[in-house]
Amino acid sequence: MKIAILVGDGMSDYPIEELGAKTPLDVAKIPNMNEMAKAGAIGLVKTVPAGMKPASDVANLSILGYDPKTYYTGRGPLEAANIGIEIAEDEIAFRCNLVTANNDTMADYSAGHISDKESKILMDFLDKKLGSDKIRFYHGKSYRNLVVIKVRSKDDLGALMKTSCTPPHDITGKAIGKYLPKGKGASLLLKLMAESRPLLEKHEINKVRVDLKENPANMIWLWGQGTNPNMPSFKGMFGVEGSVISAVDLVNGIGKLTGLELISVPGATGYYDTNYQGKGEYAVNALKKKDFIFVHVEAPDEAGHNGDMRAKITAIENFDKYVVGAVWRYLKQTGSFRIMALSDHATPVSARTHVSDPAPFVIAGDGVTHNGFTVFNEANAKLSKLIFRSGAALTSALIKTGKL
Repeated sequence: MKIAILVGDGMSDYPIEELGAKTPLDVAKIPNMNEMAKAGAIGLVKTVPAGMKPASDVANLSILGYDPKTYYTGRGPLEAANIGIEIAEDEIAFRCNLVTANNDTMADYSAGHISDKESKILMDFLDKKLGSDKIRFYHGKSYRNLVVIKVRSKDDLGALMKTSCTPPHDITGKAIGKYLPKGKGASLLLKLMAESRPLLEKHEINKVRVDLKENPANMIWLWGQGTNPNMPSFKGMFGVEGSVISAVDLVNGIGKLTGLELISVPGATGYYDTNYQGKGEYAVNALKKKDFIFVHVEAPDEAGHNGDMRAKITAIENFDKYVVGAVWRYLKQTGSFRIMALSDHATPVSARTHVSDPAPFVIAGDGVTHNGFTVFNEANAKLSKLIFRSGAALTSALIKTGKL
């Protein structure tokens, strides 16, 4: 059986007055996901366990079939895995955003989605200026980078793990001071963040960005800390071999740690301009070789964080047309298959951050009983009786041959 999971990150939303009390998913042209609904079923899944933050790492780990309560140790090490950084037992990895701070305000969590070339130069510069045998700065992709800290003791490691750190995309337009790291391990993080600011502000790259009226990467923001996780292989869990397609380090990191093949798509950026068509085509080619594919598209989530309703609608439409459409058409020609498209969590344009609401999904293929819906949206998903209490339970049901 061929199996596909297609994730429109942050695709789910709340009704918007400007859209006539409809959501972006409601008004977007999504003929392929609607066709799946007509042929299969829609429902709701709780991708984020109670007590955990509705982050993309937690939600996507859940959707891939791994209970975050058991396997999640933090975002940093997932991203580190993708870029080939091994985290030792006495080390902790932090996500390091290059951000734009305007006085005491978080003006932009992504520094204008700074280019890979510029961000690498800046991260190498910070490693030279602030790095040591205990602290290393690593370039990831665009604004998404890493800092790895070697600790002296388990107590220091525990203090850093317990330090309260806020994702910068949660505080756009808000005063930074209220959301700085807090706790016993915070002093080192605060020192690095403070020292980064004058260094970055004076860097030639940022002088040019200011001249071009682009947001400068004038500060680092540390968050998402974690230690090295230990997860069983995907094949060992589900008995199938497969691949991952994503432009985001954390998703690729999960794939790498679980033994899934990572497929790089030219032009995949993790933003509005990503190569949707390429992701769909590469997914089809992957399914010709292996039985499982997981495709992740970040653009709807970025639009939600930016509060950009129209960009979110466009991202959803592109996801449906080029990714869902390509895989759906191919699988219908094969003998035995199951396909699922879903949002990992909601990122409402009104909130500009993730929320913990259950996520809508649509599923079709072998053994899937149509449950009466012909349109895929949040409202219909809430009316459905097909409800899963965890992403792991949903994926287990998807991959195994029992009826849905």
